[in-house]
Amino acid sequence: MKNIVRAAIVDPNDLSRNSLKRLLLGIDTVWLEAECSNYEFFADVVMQTQPDIAIISLDTNPEKGLELVGRLSNQLPNCSVLVVSSSQEGSLILKAIRNGAREFLSFPVKIEDFLGALERIQQAQGGRGDGQVRSCQVVTIAGASGGVGCTSLAINLACSLAQNDQNHVAIIDLDLALGDADVWLDIIPDYTIQDVAENISRLDYTLLKRSLTKHESGAFLLPRPVQMEATPFFSADELRRVLAMLKATFSHLVIDVSKNYGPLDLAAMEASDVILLVTQLDLPCLRNVVRLMQFFEQNEALAEKIRVVVNRIGLQDTEISLNKALETIGRDIYWQIPNDYATMVESRNNGVPLIKHAPRAKVTRSIEQLAHSLDPHPEEGEGTEEGKPRKRLFSFLGG
Repeated sequence: MKNIVRAAIVDPNDLSRNSLKRLLLGIDTVWLEAECSNYEFFADVVMQTQPDIAIISLDTNPEKGLELVGRLSNQLPNCSVLVVSSSQEGSLILKAIRNGAREFLSFPVKIEDFLGALERIQQAQGGRGDGQVRSCQVVTIAGASGGVGCTSLAINLACSLAQNDQNHVAIIDLDLALGDADVWLDIIPDYTIQDVAENISRLDYTLLKRSLTKHESGAFLLPRPVQMEATPFFSADELRRVLAMLKATFSHLVIDVSKNYGPLDLAAMEASDVILLVTQLDLPCLRNVVRLMQFFEQNEALAEKIRVVVNRIGLQDTEISLNKALETIGRDIYWQIPNDYATMVESRNNGVPLIKHAPRAKVTRSIEQLAHSLDPHPEEGEGTEEGKPRKRLFSFLGG
């Protein structure tokens, strides 16, 4: 993913260093590559990790800190040095700038000050001129019942998003017991989400990328564990940490949650920008949509993310009408996906996504249009005249 800033920090004071770490970990577009508690060792750490920025706290020993600023500025001109200090003495600021610091930030560091410093550095280096850093969009696929097509939508949505060269897409299979995202992509992974969670404390950029398996479509997969467990093997907080690290690496995360709606599923939803609630036009599914919406409305932040997607439109003549479904669930339908059971089953059994297996099928085109509607950064020329993709109720009927 472009515009990810890799950072390293040095601060001998544990409290202030942890404060800086929390700040960086809360910014999707910043990757904390390394941290150090010793001025003497930091130059070697920076030489090995080659970060984009080096953040040096001066408060413990201003003289050693300033010396380190000068050394890094001379030896690594491509690494921008940011200085942090609780002191605002003019002489200290002047020395830091003369030694090569690009920015001087007051401690405790405010996020808006830090982001402003990054923007100025990027502009000085010829980066994006609009002052905006591309963030990650997280889309969670949830189901009103089993078998409604959540995994098929997650896989094909992610593969469609990955066709845009500007996108860097990862699929996370959170159905820890019976997830089958790897089957849909015909992948035998070397690592699973369990391996990532168990090594979260020592996970770095390189190890994270090796933990995911790349499909030929361009999408990466983090599959469910190999072994079934009676209880989750990692906590919701650990999952949030995994997602935060993935968000710093990818432009899009597509998460296929289980039907349990347990703590892990809810943590994924809370981290999401959009939740696609997949249903079919049958009474059990529509009743579950109502139940789920009542549950989500207890958390306003979750409720406003929900988008209802009706799958397999035209499945059978006896399905409930669209008007009756709207009356039952009491909310708009965001998207409709036509039924094409034979094509979808062939795609799954062959382990080939729809964009390769049946690129001209109506179901493929519908999911591609859904991807465009969700993608905050569509390719130039796509969508409406204003550059925004169209959202159509009967999307699959278009030309």
